[in-house]
Amino acid sequence: MDMLRTPFAPAVEDHWLDQLRSQIHGSVIAPEDAQYDDVRQPWNLSVEHRPALVVVPERASDIATAVRFASAEGLRIAIQATGHGAARPADEHTLLINTARMTRVRVNAEAQTAWVEAGAKWKVVLEAAQAVGLAPLLGSTPDVGAVGYTLGGGMGWLARKYGLSLDSVNWFELVTPAGRLVRASESENPDLFWALRGGGGNFGVVTGMEIRLYPVKTIYGGNLIYPAALAKDVLARFREWIKSNPDELTSSVVLMNLPPIPDVPEFLRGQSVMMVRGGYVGAAEAGAARIQEWLDWKTPIANTWHEMPFSEVATISNDPEKPTPSTVNGLWVRELTDEAIETLVHYMFPENGRSPLVFTEIRHTGGAISRVERDANAFSNRDAQLVLEMLGVTPTKEAYQIVKDYMDEYKRALQPALTGKVYLNFNGGDALRQRSADGFSEEHYQRLQAIKARYDAENRFDHSFTIPPVTPEHPNN
Repeated sequence: MDMLRTPFAPAVEDHWLDQLRSQIHGSVIAPEDAQYDDVRQPWNLSVEHRPALVVVPERASDIATAVRFASAEGLRIAIQATGHGAARPADEHTLLINTARMTRVRVNAEAQTAWVEAGAKWKVVLEAAQAVGLAPLLGSTPDVGAVGYTLGGGMGWLARKYGLSLDSVNWFELVTPAGRLVRASESENPDLFWALRGGGGNFGVVTGMEIRLYPVKTIYGGNLIYPAALAKDVLARFREWIKSNPDELTSSVVLMNLPPIPDVPEFLRGQSVMMVRGGYVGAAEAGAARIQEWLDWKTPIANTWHEMPFSEVATISNDPEKPTPSTVNGLWVRELTDEAIETLVHYMFPENGRSPLVFTEIRHTGGAISRVERDANAFSNRDAQLVLEMLGVTPTKEAYQIVKDYMDEYKRALQPALTGKVYLNFNGGDALRQRSADGFSEEHYQRLQAIKARYDAENRFDHSFTIPPVTPEHPNN
């Protein structure tokens, strides 16, 4: 039951606003202020925040003050660093905390750790770590916020070798829904530490985290690009190829409809292609030997696999950095069956017309991800060996509905090959909100709900995954 004060006040009294501004070192921005549009908009332009206030903190104490203020004013709280994973729009009953100014990163080369503040993007962490020959467990793009990415999982090109980003967190610093600054680790507030590793932004505002780094200076990575006409053959070959791949190799296969834009090489603009991509950690010769099997099979349109400094890892996926309106779904795959391959090709490369989706990517997981104890943290579905992500660009409401309907039909057709579970970091918007429970095992979800009830019984932090507070004694509350 929602216990917040009702009705919500759509506007904050001026004298309270002045008091808040006097207590915060950062900025407090109201809808009438010139900076409001800049600080409220997430990276995913399909989600539009219009909060009652935006607080842009510069330190953890600012966040604590903002959280206590929101409680006094009966406002919900939404958190944003980059806004890639925006799920629920922040409305006039919400205070948005934009952590984009909190970007400090400290690397301890001897301990192989890094302290990462709430708003730091992976690119800042990557640069600082690579300067001393170390690497963080970032994802496919360094443009994403490190903390938000980690709270939901974190699966990059080192995942099969070193695991998920959340598995390498030593401790978090966070402001609880009560406005207290605490540490969460294996020895301090261990229930919060368990929940934060997989439970998203439901349990407070993470102001920073200490993560482990790894001795990776180079990676052998890139893409093989084949024509769409070979899609079924490429998918079938990928299915067999990954069975013997070592943990050092994290890979994926992509069905891609490339847009006709200048950012795409001219010979690929507007084309539909297959990509075999990934990264090998270790001797470049060993990685090249795994790719040679593909070259011996069929000569690709292009081959970009090569040894590169790990600082250039973003070139493997070449994800866009400009804000984009998009819809994304992520699903765990039980098996890449012949029937699933037929479905993938039918929906991505239809014989008549063109798919409204930009890509479907299937990543090989397992390895170090699956070797973590099942109940070590809230993250679930570690036994799956494949995860699928589909994405469409949705610049208008009409485009959004077309893409959503197409995705729903596509997912129904794929259902026999799916586990029924989702990877929450690969979901956004309605899909993320509606299927949050499917991101976890039943036991993990119930435990998250109980921890939520302990720390946020009023459910004020409800703009991330949907985890309603439920006490074990009152399961129907």
